[in-house]
Amino acid sequence: MQKLHIYLFLLLTFVTNLAIAQQPTDKILVLGDSLSAGYGIDIQQGWVSLLQKELAKTHKVQVINASVSGETSSGGKTRLPALLTEHKPDVVILELGGNDGLRGQPLKLLEKNLQTMIDASKNSGAKVILAGMQIPPNYGPRYSSEFKTLYVNLAKKNDSGLIPFLLEGIGGKAELMQRDGIHPTAEAQSIIVDNALPEVKKYLRE
Repeated sequence: MQKLHIYLFLLLTFVTNLAIAQQPTDKILVLGDSLSAGYGIDIQQGWVSLLQKELAKTHKVQVINASVSGETSSGGKTRLPALLTEHKPDVVILELGGNDGLRGQPLKLLEKNLQTMIDASKNSGAKVILAGMQIPPNYGPRYSSEFKTLYVNLAKKNDSGLIPFLLEGIGGKAELMQRDGIHPTAEAQSIIVDNALPEVKKYLRE
């Protein structure tokens, strides 16, 4: 009986791996800032790399990390067209806006830049997921509130995916933040994956 169980387990593993191997590859392009570029930690410990490993258990995927520390929505808008042409992604995750907010830039500009990137991604045939961001209330309650809802409104307007807050469960917890109080530690990266994973899976082939 034990041998039968082992055989069935090996057979199931083989069939699962074969099914994944025969799937078309889903290309996911992550366009973000230091939160996705792995600032202060080994890039292989970053949430984008961990996302690739987690998704590979059930899907045939290639996650392309085009994130740059310090990136703003204006910089991302400039870089995106070439990235779309080069990689031809099926899904684009836009993790931008945090640096815009920290610099107190006009929210209308952020909204316009994100909309331009959503349009460019969709026109290339890619689905879009917005990674929601939040900024501290010391920037003013109105600015902080409107910053948070900007992502929700854009997702609804464009029928795009939305990760409500990429750093949910991390922000405000000193033990999960680096000394600068802005960037998550390596230990926090798996929480980011947990926040992103359910939404990302919705946009992949079965």
